[in-house]
Amino acid sequence: QVQLVESGGGLVQAGDSLRLSCTASGRIDRYFVMSWFRQAPGKEREFVATYGWGDHNAWYSDDISGRFTISRDNANNTVYLQMNSLEPEDTAIYYCAAGDPNKFSSSDAYDYWGQGTQVTVSS
Repeated sequence: QVQLVESGGGLVQAGDSLRLSCTASGRIDRYFVMSWFRQAPGKEREFVATYGWGDHNAWYSDDISGRFTISRDNANNTVYLQMNSLEPEDTAIYYCAAGDPNKFSSSDAYDYWGQGTQVTVSS
């Protein structure tokens, strides 16, 4: 069993930065990926970024356009999402997910989810 706890959301202005954290506890398999998804009001949950727990590779949604960076703190079992140049369109609840998905960009493929953290970007 894996538990995920997100933090770091908040209300910011367009152009600002935020760093989200996702701390994992429990058994993290080396084949797992840790990913960030987001869900805006009235929209489906969408993939943002993923980080390979064992191979340390990162992949991003094309929509991020290089503004976000995913990274890992090995000592604390924490994955970060550094978000720069935030836009009002980035407003959403951001979720951390973990698992060994057959398709890392599909939210249906994950076993473990955090509770989500709200990010609101004002114009």
